[in-house]
Amino acid sequence: MTNEFKATEYILESVNTGKQFNDEGWTLDAPDETTPSLIRAIYKKKQLEVKDSSHGIYRFADWLPIHRTLKGSSAPVTYKSEGLAKHLGLSNLYITFSGYWPEKGANFETGSFKETEAYSVCGRLSSDEKQVLVVASAGNTARAFARVCSENNIPLLLCVPEDNINALWFNKPINDCVKLVATRSGSDYFDAIHLSNLACQLDGFFAEGGAKNVARRDGMGTTTLSAVSEIGKIPDYYFQAVGSGTGAIAAWEANLRLIEDGRFGTNKMKLMVSQNEPFVILKDAWKADSREILPLDDDKARKQVETIIAKVLSNRKPPYPIIGGLYDAMKDAGGDVYTANNDELNEAGQLFEQLEGNDINPAAAVAVATLIKAIKNEDVNKDDLIMLNITGGGEEKFKRENNIVYLKPSHVFDINPSIENVKQILNQLF
Repeated sequence: MTNEFKATEYILESVNTGKQFNDEGWTLDAPDETTPSLIRAIYKKKQLEVKDSSHGIYRFADWLPIHRTLKGSSAPVTYKSEGLAKHLGLSNLYITFSGYWPEKGANFETGSFKETEAYSVCGRLSSDEKQVLVVASAGNTARAFARVCSENNIPLLLCVPEDNINALWFNKPINDCVKLVATRSGSDYFDAIHLSNLACQLDGFFAEGGAKNVARRDGMGTTTLSAVSEIGKIPDYYFQAVGSGTGAIAAWEANLRLIEDGRFGTNKMKLMVSQNEPFVILKDAWKADSREILPLDDDKARKQVETIIAKVLSNRKPPYPIIGGLYDAMKDAGGDVYTANNDELNEAGQLFEQLEGNDINPAAAVAVATLIKAIKNEDVNKDDLIMLNITGGGEEKFKRENNIVYLKPSHVFDINPSIENVKQILNQLF
């Protein structure tokens, strides 16, 4: 597939000013603009032409900012729920599943929708890129990027909190082009981001870019493209658990493109996003109608993160305030922020497995728990068209069916390492 692919045609646009410019290869910000704003890909093809499933995620290549395709990808799968829908009394519940469920056609070997990001971001990379891509992660993103870069021989440095490295599981050893470093036990995702920022100050390393990377967001947006191309229309409600909120921003952006496409309706899905109590910084800001995240003491935040089961939902600096970020997405589309505690997510996860037939990740269980709450509160109606984004699942199934190996860190850093220390270690690794 790699050689046949013709690069997608697109330009970039500042959400803040509407100014358009070319992608210089890895553009993350609008040139000559000082106000923090996301940039967006504007695709030449306005009507989406979905390819067959053999193309994996690249069946949505028309709306992915990529120069090449990579082997091993799978696209999200959308199906109409029977078991959960009946249990909740819903007539139009559609589940978009990104995980391991071969019987449904979902073959995400890392069990997470983070593969949609990794295959899109790495497809944006030039095939002759010699520098090392740097990715910070609370777990799932690292697993996805490790797999994609390992299988496609792309140099990668992963920065992950030591307490989360058990998320780095695979069914085969990871290629030596991928290196894992960690921040010591007691640290969190924010500390891993700090470490990755230090690495990116060194020659030969560059930042993946997180929410600022149009390829990351448009890769995640394939969940919405999957749902709408399967259903034939834009849903009324979109349910997803969020850490950074990037997936919900991506869903909103995909929604806007689908309106422009003209074949699927003109409505905006209400963004029903959710967090794992007690780490609820997005809910606190949204309920206070504050564009800025409310102040939270570092130690208190770390304690909250230790408490929650869905560790991936623990971003302390989410792209919420930035122009084009989650605040703007929710203001434009409508919606609300829900929360679920550990007991509620465990119960919801068991319910999903019992009624739908596959295990789901804790974050996805938070989304299910909050869908249940929204119905109890009558925030949604029984006949509304609902998209439930299951952002990870089939992990236990995959582990039962495969021999599992773990990627071990090459080095564990202190929470606040010096740039000299980071430089010394990374020079040894690469």
